[in-house]
Amino acid sequence: MRCLTLALVLKENGVDVRFICRKHKGNLIDKIRSNGFNVHELELLVEIEVDNRLAHSQWLGATQQQDADDCINILKVEKTNWIIVDHYALDEQWQKRIKLYCKKLMVIDDLADRKHQCDVLLDQTFGRQQKDYLALTPEGCELLLGSQYALLRSEFSKLIKKALEKRKNTQEVKNILISIGGGDIVNITYDILKSIKNTYNITVVLGGKSPHKKMLKSYTKNKNTTVMIDAENMAELMLNADLAIGSGGSSSWERCCLGLPTLLYITADNQKTIAENLERIGAVKIVKDLKKNLQTMSTDFSLWKAMSKKSITITDGLGVYRVAKHIE
Repeated sequence: MRCLTLALVLKENGVDVRFICRKHKGNLIDKIRSNGFNVHELELLVEIEVDNRLAHSQWLGATQQQDADDCINILKVEKTNWIIVDHYALDEQWQKRIKLYCKKLMVIDDLADRKHQCDVLLDQTFGRQQKDYLALTPEGCELLLGSQYALLRSEFSKLIKKALEKRKNTQEVKNILISIGGGDIVNITYDILKSIKNTYNITVVLGGKSPHKKMLKSYTKNKNTTVMIDAENMAELMLNADLAIGSGGSSSWERCCLGLPTLLYITADNQKTIAENLERIGAVKIVKDLKKNLQTMSTDFSLWKAMSKKSITITDGLGVYRVAKHIE
């Protein structure tokens, strides 16, 4: 999604953008195409040799060498100025081979856990510092670090003024937005709904690939709850909410941009740094006991106010334009 956000801005500025995606279960190839981009599809390999050096190597669906070969077959016939790669299972081994087929290579990362061979590295994690990547990137690599580079869609920055006004006038938590992200395979959403009293207006956002969407729609049928599938108006939903219950990752920057206090679940290891950094400055609260957290937010509204003020300082929503300008 963050690559698609960047691609849309580049396209607006006259850049020809194409995607290479492997056909993993739950892929967003159709969504990318619906936004007007060509997609080169790579087949998913069933049996692969896992590279134990990298924590997420099993996510690739191929070896790094096979993936590079598949990409090179496309790049040989596609004139390419920039390649932008966003994948936790790829490191300098893949990048060294791919760099021969472009003028510039940019890596998007937020783990700082492996070596890269690239011209530009983008890590939009709040609190990320140059020392985190100096030993992992080559000399001369430009580092775009911190949440000022967060890749948010334009509708978020456009709503900041409205959000500031709304948060200033909010006096209690009435409307809750639940969005765990991805497919929510283990159905955390259901556990959350069971823990919340039916006195709130609740909006649940699920991905179209969620295996639990029918069950959740049935469960919420006679409650003050709306279930939305593949919502296209997340900025508006976040603006209208008084509190979010969600997971870490890129959606953290969206909520912060609109000053929306968040009770945060860590649903993957790669979200831990983001969550802990945001909690440290008081922008979110990592969930340990949801019922207790909700009660605190309802009874101590000064905490809500403080979280909102802190979160809105994290990003102004213009990061995607800064990155696009840098590329151009």
